[in-house]
Amino acid sequence: MRLVAVTSCPTGIAHTYMAAEALEQAGKAAGHDVVVETQGAAGSTPLDPATVAAADGVIFAADLEVKDKGRFAGKPTVDVGVKKAVHDAAGVIAQAVAAVEADPAPASPAPAAAPATKVEAGASTATRVRQWLMTGISYMIPFVAAGGILIALSFMLAQAAWGRNGAVEVTQVGADTLIHDFSVASGQHWAALLFVVGGAAFGFLVPVLAGFIAYAIADRPGIVPGFVGGAVAVTVGAGFLGGLAAGFLGGFLALWISRWPVPRGVRGIMPVVVIPLLSTLVTGGLMLVVIGRPIAALMDALTSWLGGLSGQSAILLGVILGAMMGFDLGGPVNKVAYVFATTGLATPGLAPDAAQYKIMAAVMAAGMVAPLGMALATQVRKALFSQAERENGKAAWLLGASFISEGAIPFAALDPWRVLASSIVGSAVTGGLVMAFGSTLRAPHGGVWVLPLIGNPLAFAVAVVVGSAVCAGVVIALKSLRREATEASETTDVAAEAGAARA
Repeated sequence: MRLVAVTSCPTGIAHTYMAAEALEQAGKAAGHDVVVETQGAAGSTPLDPATVAAADGVIFAADLEVKDKGRFAGKPTVDVGVKKAVHDAAGVIAQAVAAVEADPAPASPAPAAAPATKVEAGASTATRVRQWLMTGISYMIPFVAAGGILIALSFMLAQAAWGRNGAVEVTQVGADTLIHDFSVASGQHWAALLFVVGGAAFGFLVPVLAGFIAYAIADRPGIVPGFVGGAVAVTVGAGFLGGLAAGFLGGFLALWISRWPVPRGVRGIMPVVVIPLLSTLVTGGLMLVVIGRPIAALMDALTSWLGGLSGQSAILLGVILGAMMGFDLGGPVNKVAYVFATTGLATPGLAPDAAQYKIMAAVMAAGMVAPLGMALATQVRKALFSQAERENGKAAWLLGASFISEGAIPFAALDPWRVLASSIVGSAVTGGLVMAFGSTLRAPHGGVWVLPLIGNPLAFAVAVVVGSAVCAGVVIALKSLRREATEASETTDVAAEAGAARA
């Protein structure tokens, strides 16, 4: 059969492409031709209309609403989450084949303006909230990565240009100096340029988060109140938590207003004038005079608490965040820990050794452990792993070094509890060690490729190596116990059969 598929995940990074590869390989193994369109963070290249027209069936392996879904109207369709395609691609292919053979009635085209979040019919409130949050985070992460790395590079260059206090000096160079007196030959000016541009990207972090949470809830009418509410949250100092509140408030207000029964003559101006005007006024006003100040006080308290972390409390926080990074390998728990760390980087006026930078280092180091640990285990005890797992282990070296936790998913798909248990233990060890060593990191992503931006890089590397070794050791021990138990069971069965034969 000829099948087409679309894959997408909330962050648009790893799962999107892993699902595509898994479906293509499973289709090939089953004798079917599968062509996949990936709708990821890097954009997407739409399937050729001729390919869609010739397809027998369609697979949607997506956690976000599929773009231009109407292209596939009339085709037998299977709609699953992206993780289902990663973990059980063969089963998804079988579902699609069964759907084609059943030849159901043609599907109706999807609405032109579908909401950004895909929530299954009858989904629980918790599922809906998670999807709305992940939609906002998926749009926020590129701003975090671009802004954070630019600022980190500016500090590194500033230390070379100004000396030890460069990280302070670079913040004193304003945009006016760059506009009127920029010198190509000045390292100080280049450092300031990186800082200003990175700061501009970081400035969108909270508004983008709020805007796309609201978009996920109310579709396009939610964008304006969400963005404006997020901007007001920044103004009053409510930060990340204020952005969350503004996103939900603006989204639900816009959704509520859009459902008002209005005269036919007014319907045309509702989405253009009435909904954005009223929802933005109410959201911005409430954030400014009612909600924003208490949240800002909470953010100040959180910043003070983080600033006072030291000793065992800091190590314990590193252990907890590390365990979260290893818990579901790019899933919601992993993303909560990551977002907690990255939003801390946006706190103004941080000292070079601030706790927020240590937390970022602990989170990134812990996120590298699971793929590296699996890769190491496949080399140390090859007999415990299949040929496919050993091949995945070769790729996991690079994925782990690049801080892509999803590199361990192929192993977790085949042996979930042993792999995840070892991942949690190894990642927790690394998180605690990084906090104990006091390594810092100003960049929100990059793995070994941003090693020059890491404070105390040798200790950081030691923590990653130790955690990876622990992860590999635990998974080898667990798999060995399972193998011994299986062999003992087989020996007992053989002895019983021999005894029965003699009798």
